[in-house]
Amino acid sequence: MTALPPAVTPHRVPIGRRPGADPASTWVRQADAPEIPAKASIYTARLTIDVTPALRGRIKVVAFRRGITAADMLRELLEREYPEDGA
Repeated sequence: MTALPPAVTPHRVPIGRRPGADPASTWVRQADAPEIPAKASIYTARLTIDVTPALRGRIKVVAFRRGITAADMLRELLEREYPEDGA
């Protein structure tokens, strides 16, 4: 029988859940994290519209070229077209 390399063992290693972080460390790290509101908390209403696949493709290409998400680009467009003052 030949010897196995040091990194390989003949013993079976159980695969299971990774141990989670201890609650105290999580709590300490949470206090250090800056409070940045998530988009989900800012934009709480969802709007669904039907568009053609070609239009969807054009929107995604334009957003990619601008370096932003399609959702952000469309939000800007809607804010510009429908300002809060109703003008």
